[in-house]
Amino acid sequence: MDKIKKLIAKKNKSKIVSLTAYSKNIASILDNYCDIVLVGDSLGSVLYNYKSTRQVTLDMMIEHSKSVRMGVKKALMVVDMPHNTYRNPKEALKNAKKIISKTKCDAVKLEGGKKIYNSIQTLIKNKIPVMGHLGLLPQSDKTFKFKGKKKSEREKILKDAKLLEKAGVFSIVLECVETSLAKYVTKQINIPTIGIGASNNCDGQILVFDDLIGLNPINARFVKKYANIHNQIKKAVSNYSKEVRRAQFPSKKYSY
Repeated sequence: MDKIKKLIAKKNKSKIVSLTAYSKNIASILDNYCDIVLVGDSLGSVLYNYKSTRQVTLDMMIEHSKSVRMGVKKALMVVDMPHNTYRNPKEALKNAKKIISKTKCDAVKLEGGKKIYNSIQTLIKNKIPVMGHLGLLPQSDKTFKFKGKKKSEREKILKDAKLLEKAGVFSIVLECVETSLAKYVTKQINIPTIGIGASNNCDGQILVFDDLIGLNPINARFVKKYANIHNQIKKAVSNYSKEVRRAQFPSKKYSY
């Protein structure tokens, strides 16, 4: 709980850094720079080439989280509860307990507002820390569109944010939320907001790690590619291929 208290204390003081991880090797690097490491159900599209996160299973999330846990020592480790694992409070509690016990993560993340209020309340009453997620909801939204243009969307997101805070979540991811709305929501609640495509008015930011390093062929507006690992891998494999074909590898140095 200390990590969560420290995270909440960052609101209005210092920005929160978050990234996704799906394995120990990556998680151990992120752990030195991130406040939150999220095992996101984005692994469905990133690693498994699924068309949506709805195909991700609880067992998949648990196995990847066990790997990530080995690499995370300092950051707060959060695990996404996948689609259809928290349809009612009883189901939510059973599956959240399973995630926590098998992965030793610090918290779980659920998508939605009023609809899942009772499930979130049940988890928190059972001492399971919860991160919220509003705006674009990949598990349930049919189309990929930013939220907050319509008055009804603005009112719903603000209402849901206050409701999640009341339920006891320690922070809320705002995904693809219009800039002025993200700013307003952030000011209206006392817990941190973590933006993804929701402007720098949020208390922190999160990106999918594979997008950030240019491994994913994604061109979403909110993704800044800080490296082009795709090209570096291509170059390394090309050089390896040439050396093998020319019988240059393995040389004496790499042989027993």
